[in-house]
Amino acid sequence: MKTTAVLTAAVLALTGCTGGTGAQWRDFNTREAGSEIDTGYFGNATMNNNHVQTGQGSFTINLNRRFSAEVNTTVTFPFNSTVLDATARATLQQQASWIRQFPEVRFKVFGHTDLVGSTSYNRSLGLRRAEAAVLYLTSQGIDRSRLEAVVSFGETQPLIVTEGQERRNRRTVTEVSGFVQSHPTVMDGQYGAIIFREYVTSATAPTTVGGGGGGGDFNPGGG
Repeated sequence: MKTTAVLTAAVLALTGCTGGTGAQWRDFNTREAGSEIDTGYFGNATMNNNHVQTGQGSFTINLNRRFSAEVNTTVTFPFNSTVLDATARATLQQQASWIRQFPEVRFKVFGHTDLVGSTSYNRSLGLRRAEAAVLYLTSQGIDRSRLEAVVSFGETQPLIVTEGQERRNRRTVTEVSGFVQSHPTVMDGQYGAIIFREYVTSATAPTTVGGGGGGGDFNPGGG
């Protein structure tokens, strides 16, 4: 009787596997090998370790600091818009001029919005703003392959925490993200030479008294 009960329980268990979790188990074990594509997260740890060991990580941070110190990395947008006004275009032109001097370097553009509107809509809007900035940079002669996949933080990283419209939150930010691995200088590991390029030249260049101010002034106006 005990053997019969055990067999009955096993049959019922197998019957239960025809749906729910059992169906998922069957699908998983009959799925073609390789059908689950790696999304990239698996290799991130290895990539990070490689950057630390080769010095790329720290040099990327240092180069990004130089970029932020010498160039206005942020452009802002009108409310619910991806239009680049004259100030935004002047800032992107300044960015493009700096980027052209460093053909070994890659950049990423992050899109943001203010807190007005739904989370999903703002994420889409932030992405479109980043795409608009990338498109303008490419129009200034920057190779699209050096501009990494645009990213949207939507409304999740406001500079000014307010439920109302805030232009300073409606922005894109350009950052140094790494090096072009196929470039000869990078292959030789000359990251320091890249970062400190033109420092000696600029230190010995003749100074000019007077001179006009730079463009790209921040416009604190609302949407």
